[in-house]
Amino acid sequence: MATLCRPEVAVPEHVVTAEETLDLARTLHAGHPQLELALRLIANTGVRTRHLVRPLEETLRHPGFEERNLRYEKEAKRRLPEVIDRALAHARLGTADIDMIVYVSCTGFMMPSMTAHLINGMGFRSDTRQLPVSQLGCAGGGAAVNRAHDFVTAYPDRNVLIVACEFCSLLYQPTDLGVGSLLSNGLFGDAMAAVVVRGQGGHGIRLEHNGSHLVPGTEDWISYAVRDTGFHFQLDKRVPGTMAVLAPAMRRMAAPFAWDITGLDFYLVHAGGPRILDDLGRQLGLPPETFRHSRATLTERGNIASAVVFDALDRLFTEGGPPPGARGLLAGFGPGITAEIALGHWSVPAPVTGAVSAEAGALTGAAAGFPAPREQEPPRGAAVVV
Repeated sequence: MATLCRPEVAVPEHVVTAEETLDLARTLHAGHPQLELALRLIANTGVRTRHLVRPLEETLRHPGFEERNLRYEKEAKRRLPEVIDRALAHARLGTADIDMIVYVSCTGFMMPSMTAHLINGMGFRSDTRQLPVSQLGCAGGGAAVNRAHDFVTAYPDRNVLIVACEFCSLLYQPTDLGVGSLLSNGLFGDAMAAVVVRGQGGHGIRLEHNGSHLVPGTEDWISYAVRDTGFHFQLDKRVPGTMAVLAPAMRRMAAPFAWDITGLDFYLVHAGGPRILDDLGRQLGLPPETFRHSRATLTERGNIASAVVFDALDRLFTEGGPPPGARGLLAGFGPGITAEIALGHWSVPAPVTGAVSAEAGALTGAAAGFPAPREQEPPRGAAVVV
């Protein structure tokens, strides 16, 4: 049965604080007629720090869509290999053990996808399946988990690597002055995550059921306008109200499996903003502490798009995890308005009964970028059952 293992999450080294964000907004938009409203909304997000892939002064300059997209590709290729190596080590697998890579990102465009570069550059097998997910925004992390679950359900002895790379700061548009845009400038951060869904063995969430829900008539509520200057993020003020629709949808999704969505042991929910978490809690009758991992992600890293659910999961691992057999939920919300929901039990490691793949846990010098490709395709590794 599919198990979502411990993720590896990394953030860039450039940090911007809430105070710096507010001071910057006051300086850049001193004459804005709704500046006080924007400042209040930014302060109410609860975001204290965010990480940026480029220094703040460079982030504020717009060199053009082409240059930004090239920067996205360069930074992703440079930074992702180490994150992936560590995720594979968490799952006690090597590159030869991976049968599909799901790559999630809504902040840059590449064709061929980053999946092709990872396969060629990191020594994954040439028959590794590729599934890029680029247009589900913040729901992409949940969707990746669900598609990995579907694949492993069809092929129970296979393994899936999920990679999320979100450099939201590369989408900053200095000419977008609406309140929603100013709020976004103080909300989103950059992060990368990788995690393995194992078909056999593993420690983490034993995935059991998954589902999706689209809220009709909300296509324009979270969207990109694609212009000469790149992607322009658009956010409707009605978005938090969608929890009144999505909470009942989550109940209905879980009901056929005799799961009470209000009585689970852990919840890993995309932290789009504090009001989303507050409204979802009210709709489900859950106390604020329920979403503590999502709130911690929001406070320390901002909205990191598809990587949020993996950061929240990593925090659950760091906390020690719930008791064996505990039931929980992982959910991502994004454009559409779309919800991607997964249900599962917490599993614990079993004694080691086999030899770990020769590559499992071995870092491939990723700090220096992609290692040299292998001369020949490696055989499928023998994975340990844990």
